Amino acid sequence: MEFQHYPEEIDFQKYWLILKRHWLPATGAFLLAVCGAAAMAFTAEPIYEAQGKLLLKKKNTTSALVTDASAKVGELDTLSDKDTPLDTEAEVIRSTPIAEEVIASMGLRSSSGKPMKPEKFLRGLEVKTIRGTDVLSITYTSDDPQEAANVVNVLMEIYIKENIRANRAEATAARQFITELLPKTEANLRQAEAQLRDFKERNGVISLNEEARTAVESIATLNTMIAQSEAMFQDAAARSSQLQRSLGMDARQAIAMNAVGESPAVQQALVELQQIEDDLAVARTRYQEQHPTIAGLRRKQVALQSLVEERVGQVLNGTPPSDINPSYQSGELHRALTNSLVETENQRRGLREQVSALRQSQLQYQQRANVLPQLEQQQRDLERQLATYQSTYDILSRNLQQVQIVENQNVGNARIVSSASFPSKPVGPKKKVVLMGGMVVGGMLYLIVAFVFELIDPSVKTAKEIRSLYQYTLLGMIPRSKKKRWWFGSGSNTTIPKVVVQEAPHSIVSENYRMLQANLRFLSPDRELKVVVVTSPVPQEGKSTVSANLAAAMAQLGRRVLLVDADMRHPMQHHVWHLTNLAGLSNVIMKQTALSEAVNPVMDNLDVLTCGAIPPNPLALLDSQRMQSLVQEFGQHYDFVIIDTPPMVLMADALSLAKMTDGILLVSRPGVIDTVTARAAKELLNQSGQPVLGLVINGVMLDNEPDNYLHHAQFYSGYDESATTPASTVVPR
Repeated sequence: MEFQHYPEEIDFQKYWLILKRHWLPATGAFLLAVCGAAAMAFTAEPIYEAQGKLLLKKKNTTSALVTDASAKVGELDTLSDKDTPLDTEAEVIRSTPIAEEVIASMGLRSSSGKPMKPEKFLRGLEVKTIRGTDVLSITYTSDDPQEAANVVNVLMEIYIKENIRANRAEATAARQFITELLPKTEANLRQAEAQLRDFKERNGVISLNEEARTAVESIATLNTMIAQSEAMFQDAAARSSQLQRSLGMDARQAIAMNAVGESPAVQQALVELQQIEDDLAVARTRYQEQHPTIAGLRRKQVALQSLVEERVGQVLNGTPPSDINPSYQSGELHRALTNSLVETENQRRGLREQVSALRQSQLQYQQRANVLPQLEQQQRDLERQLATYQSTYDILSRNLQQVQIVENQNVGNARIVSSASFPSKPVGPKKKVVLMGGMVVGGMLYLIVAFVFELIDPSVKTAKEIRSLYQYTLLGMIPRSKKKRWWFGSGSNTTIPKVVVQEAPHSIVSENYRMLQANLRFLSPDRELKVVVVTSPVPQEGKSTVSANLAAAMAQLGRRVLLVDADMRHPMQHHVWHLTNLAGLSNVIMKQTALSEAVNPVMDNLDVLTCGAIPPNPLALLDSQRMQSLVQEFGQHYDFVIIDTPPMVLMADALSLAKMTDGILLVSRPGVIDTVTARAAKELLNQSGQPVLGLVINGVMLDNEPDNYLHHAQFYSGYDESATTPASTVVPR
């Protein structure tokens, strides 16, 4: 019996029930609207309507006079641009100044004898366009047919006069505008010419397009030259590196060796040094090292070596001879390679300088090319500004004389196509339309009143809404009596609940109580329920009625049942079973009376333990160890124990007793509980952690539950519908 809620569904039955539930005030609002419309339709005076027609030409606005002063003056021209000019003229005709002039011209007065107000006059005036034409239809409604026709004719004449005056005023305004604007436009033109000339002189601009083309070509040529020079530079660098590896010296040393090799003084000294070294070698073959000849040759060798180094230093401009190859003499091949290395190095350095110069030129061209778009934009802006001032100046100069001619013309934009004639038949009031409007308004009022009353009443109206709020297992639904109630009756809220199961055992209500006890019996297949607490969130939901009838239904099936009235605030079970309340549960807890003496048998297999004396602190008694022992004792002597407790939102008695029992049976009643209280009750149950066996919905109105199985049960042939109504009205607790 789990309830599933689908928020995307539109519950039309719910809306129908709202309209049905508040039918009386809603019907009153509907009838009030219909009666008002009927009174208005049958008491209103007849209304007459007169109609005239105006043909409009294309209007010469001030802007048209400035740009083309002689354009189509007096010529009929279709208005094809979305009919906006016609709508504008319609609003002009309905303007307050024209209305006041018509009222003053005709001496129109209200029923009190005072001059008619423009607002009232405009309510009877209607101006609309005739689709597909340049014609305006002007109609006026009045209770006097002659007045209606005269108002339309006078209005059209006044509008035509105002139109001619407005056209001449526009021409005058155009002339004044041109006269004032022409000197300023000429000054702006001269200033624009000077700005363009200054721009070209300041930026050296002759032809930006030609300059841009030349810059692109120059950049492309420089890119080619740079690529070629870089290739040659890389080739020279590679050859220089190869020669350096072959000679075993770097470029600086090669240059130094080349300079030394080309010096005659160095070469002469080297020749002499070589000769001394040869003589020294020959002498050593003949003499000992200590011989004077060898010693003299060594001294000459040292002197010549010093001379060679001195002359090499002079050639190298102070570079130490040790930084170069010590062999100052070389063969022809070595000298050729050295010369080639020097030439290659010179070529590499020259190519590097060439690439640097080409890149510098490329950068200059690129910078100029980057500036060209900005210069072009500035030049275009200046040229466009100059062209605008030139065009404006030419137009103003050409139209200055023409606008003076237009100013003296007496031409309007409208003429009367059809004058208004006296209407012979009234056009209103349209009684059927008024009555239909009253019915529509009444229907809307019916809906509004019904939903307003629904919003004012916060209670939950249907079992479906209660199931959606609690979402507990539904164990039973008890229908409500169909006994008719009067709206202004004197029903009492103190009527004692009846045990329908005992008084009308064949009614639908009794069968639903038997279904409830069956659902409880098979609720827990693992263990048998023995003791349950019956409570409700708020009073007047029928917990005492459900407790008594559930106990009677179980007893009729042969189970020994004990019904305990633990509501020590407002006990009810002794009234239900017509018992005295001298001794009961409170007396047993206080050990003032024995349990066997306090229990009252009321029918076969059913005993009732009334509340007894009402204590000052009921919760202290119900939450005592003595009460827990009594609950265990109840379970030992009876097959089933039902404990009727106070409402759980107001008192904590039910929650305190629930922890001693097998669970809580929650009773709720549509029309009594509201959404806020129901949510608060569910939150209390969740916080307490007490098991909730299920939900019993009491007092279900079958008319409010079209989709409920109880709605169909009343037509089952085996039941007597009259039996569902007890002898007195059931107002449960």
